[in-house]
Amino acid sequence: MTSALAYLLAALAEIAGCFAAWAVLRQGASALWLLPGAASLFLFAWALTWVEADAAGRAFAAYGGVYIAASLGWLWAVEGQAPSGWDLAGAMLCLAGAGVILAGAARG
Repeated sequence: MTSALAYLLAALAEIAGCFAAWAVLRQGASALWLLPGAASLFLFAWALTWVEADAAGRAFAAYGGVYIAASLGWLWAVEGQAPSGWDLAGAMLCLAGAGVILAGAARG
């Protein structure tokens, strides 16, 4: 599995797991939503171990940019709110930063 796919899976799993807790604690959803939420958060952590990186901290740092962009996708697709131009500009900056980290890691 490529690192990009691992990052994407990790982001979707983390957002889904956190959203389950959000739904229970902020929107009054059934506490049963915490079970798939916990499983999703486990998948998130496991998926990050598939990233091709020499150190966990570097993999996690680069993941941050992917998480931000994926969160805005969730905002739009699941919550029905289109990201603003500011949101998109911020996500692009974060993805660029993640790219710099990964490029440096590839150089050794």
